[in-house]
Amino acid sequence: MGYFPFFVDLEGREGLIIGGGTVAARKVRKLLPYGPRLTVAAPEILPELAGLPDVTLVHRAFSPDMLEGKFFVIAATGDAGVNRAAATLCRERGVLVNVVDDKDGCGFLFPALVKRGELSVGVCTAGASPSAAVWLKRRIAAQVPEDFGQLLSYLGELRPVVRERVPEEARHAGIYSRLFAACLERGGPLEEETLTAILEDTPRSGRVYLVGAGCGAADLITVRGLRLLERCGAVVYDDLLAQKLLDAAPEGAERLYVGKRQGRHSMAQEDINALLIEKAQEGKMVVRLKGGDPFVFGRGGEEALALQAAGVEWEYVPGVSSAVAVPGAAGIPVTHRRVSRSLHAVTAHTADAPDGLPEELEDLARLSGGTLVFLMGLSRLEDLARQLVEAGLPLQTPAAVVSGENAPRPMAVRGTLEDIACKARAAGAEAPAVIIVGGTAGMDLRR
Repeated sequence: MGYFPFFVDLEGREGLIIGGGTVAARKVRKLLPYGPRLTVAAPEILPELAGLPDVTLVHRAFSPDMLEGKFFVIAATGDAGVNRAAATLCRERGVLVNVVDDKDGCGFLFPALVKRGELSVGVCTAGASPSAAVWLKRRIAAQVPEDFGQLLSYLGELRPVVRERVPEEARHAGIYSRLFAACLERGGPLEEETLTAILEDTPRSGRVYLVGAGCGAADLITVRGLRLLERCGAVVYDDLLAQKLLDAAPEGAERLYVGKRQGRHSMAQEDINALLIEKAQEGKMVVRLKGGDPFVFGRGGEEALALQAAGVEWEYVPGVSSAVAVPGAAGIPVTHRRVSRSLHAVTAHTADAPDGLPEELEDLARLSGGTLVFLMGLSRLEDLARQLVEAGLPLQTPAAVVSGENAPRPMAVRGTLEDIACKARAAGAEAPAVIIVGGTAGMDLRR
């Protein structure tokens, strides 16, 4: 059935630690931040426990009189018989007891703890797997900022300010929620202007974050990008994003799809820019979520310029670019010593060129010893390969076409400039795909 997670006020409470070794010392260190008065009893006690505040050392073995006035006891002697005897006495006298490494002898268990100031998060597996509890604790700790305790203290100080400046009690809950969200977004205490705007319920300017989601699996997003997503007021997103990323946004956040793919344009770029500006001007924290990296053929620069022109604050959060990640997932390193000493990422879809291909193909073909990565060029693959050969690359130059795991048909097709178009067509390769040309395109490090 598990253990109910009571949170107990230990300030000034009397506790007894039976045992003076490393386990006992670890329990003492966990307990002291919560303010109990501890007695450590054992014939031999580690020197590190001497001099600790609110810790009394008794250099003798456990005896029943030590239980007098104690609120809780921890039996950590390393002698199972002594621990069991102490636990039996505790239960008879109605004293809470924890027996180290003996779940059946315990009246309460020690959780794996995450502590940030006034925040305490405890994880308990009812003794089934302390290792699992520690694993989960670490995952939780990674999600809670180190300065979260200071943030809680600041929010606690604001409560009387809210009551004083906002007499309508019905508005308090909403204001507390907005204060917390604003502090999370800012990463600390609020400026007076922002605080006043929230208390007076006046519109405030929002902020847009251009966030790269990485390529493929949801956990390829950066920690910063995920934390922003988890507290946004609106997420504006593209195609080919893992559903788990959208699920990470708050339940009440707006989810606005603006994906664009060849052959089915959902929204013009100018309209996307206008949408970002509109949502920011509504006072929302907006995450513009893009696959790969916003500034690598993601039109993030255009969106940044539009936001800047509208006077909207924005920030760039990098992501793992498909130019690197998609080939890498197929076992193709975009650089490799003695094979490729440079990397050139190129769009193969250029609106200004007559055939849509980049005009600098001749220059790129002369860059021997490097890797060419073309994005958005599958429909022009045959012309691309022909022009690279005409520009001087050998027919037998290795080439590959790779669709990432979020594509409709993930695959990796390998060949040369002479046959890659035929092989890709025969395999049924579909956009979006990355085209790699150069020595490393013939490698497969998955083997």
